[in-house]
Amino acid sequence: MIHGMRTTKYPVGVLAKAKAWFSEVFGKAPYFDEPFYVGFEIGGFELGLVPDGVPGVQGCTVYWGVDDIDAEVERIVGLGASVHEPVQSVGGDIKVAELLDPFGNLLGLIYNPTFDVKAVR
Repeated sequence: MIHGMRTTKYPVGVLAKAKAWFSEVFGKAPYFDEPFYVGFEIGGFELGLVPDGVPGVQGCTVYWGVDDIDAEVERIVGLGASVHEPVQSVGGDIKVAELLDPFGNLLGLIYNPTFDVKAVR
C-alpha cells in the first residue's frame, strides 16, 4: 500500500554548503545529520541530502506546498536559486514554479488552495 510521498533525496557536491542553504530555505535545522546523509523534516515529509551522485534536472520533480508562491520564489532566488520555470497557472487557482538550487537540482513549488497543506503538518 502506498501512503504518499515521504522522502525526496537530492545529490549535492558539498554537503555542508547544501545543509546550510536548505536550512535557510526551510527555516529549520536537519533532524538527521551525518557525513553520508542529512535529513530535514518538512511538513511531515523528508528532504534528504547525499554527498554522492550528480545533481541535475533529469530526475523527478517534487513540489513543496506554499501559501504565497510569488513571495517564496523571490525569497529562495534571493538565497541563491535560479528560476528554471517561472510561476504559472496550471488550472483553477493552482500555480507552480520550478527553481534550480545552487547544486543543480530542481526545487518545485506549488500553491494549491484545494489541498490543505497545514493538515499534513
